[in-house]
Parts: sequence; C-alpha cells; structure tokens
Amino acid sequence: MALEHAILVSLGERVGSGYELTRRFDKSIGFFWRATHQQIYRVLKRMDDAGWVTVEHVPQDGKPDKKVYTVSDTGRAELARWLAEPGEPSEMRDDLAVKIRGAAHGDLDALLKEVARHRDRHAERLAVYRGIEARDFPDADALRGPALHQYLVLRGGISAEHGFVSWCTEVLQALERGAR
Repeated sequence: MALEHAILVSLGERVGSGYELTRRFDKSIGFFWRATHQQIYRVLKRMDDAGWVTVEHVPQDGKPDKKVYTVSDTGRAELARWLAEPGEPSEMRDDLAVKIRGAAHGDLDALLKEVARHRDRHAERLAVYRGIEARDFPDADALRGPALHQYLVLRGGISAEHGFVSWCTEVLQALERGAR
C-alpha cells in the first residue's frame, strides 16, 4: 500500500489539513501505517498534482492560510481501484523471532529480558486498543458503515497484540523451562 491510499482513506472519512492528517496518523491510522509529518506533506503535494485531492485555502489571522484537503472525484476513483485490487498477505518480519531462533548462540538472560520487554510493550498497546474500543465503540453490534470498518480494524489490532503477548509469554515459559 502506498501512503497515498492511507491518506485517501483518512480524507474520505473526514477532510482536513496536513496538520490534522498528521494528528490522525499519530492517534489512529499510525497504529498500522506510519508516516512522518514531512512524508504526509510531500505526498499531499503529489496527490494535489495528480488531481486526487482538492485544496481549499482557509485564511487565518496572523498565520499563513490553512490548506484543507478533500478527496476529488479522481481520488475517489483511484481509491476504488486500489480497494478492488488484490493484495498480498503481510509477511511476518520480526527481529525478535530471529533472535529467538538464534538463542543457542548468545546470552539467554539477555534474550529473556528482550522477550519480556516486547511482551510488555505489546501489552501496553493492547491496553490502549482496548481503551479505544471501550471509549469509541461501546455498542459494537449497532455499528454500520465507516464506524464498523474502523472498529473491525481495531479488532484486528486487538487480536494481533493479544496474540503477540501470548506468544511472548509462551516463549518466556519455554526458554525458562529449557534453561533448567
């Protein structure tokens, strides 16, 4: 997926400025697709040049005009094309898995600490996701349209983080058992 498509999805949900998009990436989309402030602004320029977005200049007192971006008809067509295009399943590429695979060649205590650190970080993210679920989606059965789609992505994140926490716990228990 290109960053352009993530931005089209975000702008399709709600128009916004580059700054507002950056904040959305920090708070939601960024959980599964990362982009820096600079990347977002560069891509918005390309998208404007390609006709995928329109820009409204909103005057502000004592500041430069605010540029508010909206998905254009051409952008909606591109998003529809991309959504219909088959994609490859994500492949797991994880340094921790390689470290575990090479455990016989290093410091087992250091590896145990690293696995525990990963487990704790994923547990923290899982708690954040569950907090978002409780706050934003208290009645999941009533969800429809974009709210349902956002919820389903969140549920995917919850499942992935839960699985990673469980796996790290399993690894820790097995390595500690094997070290005895």
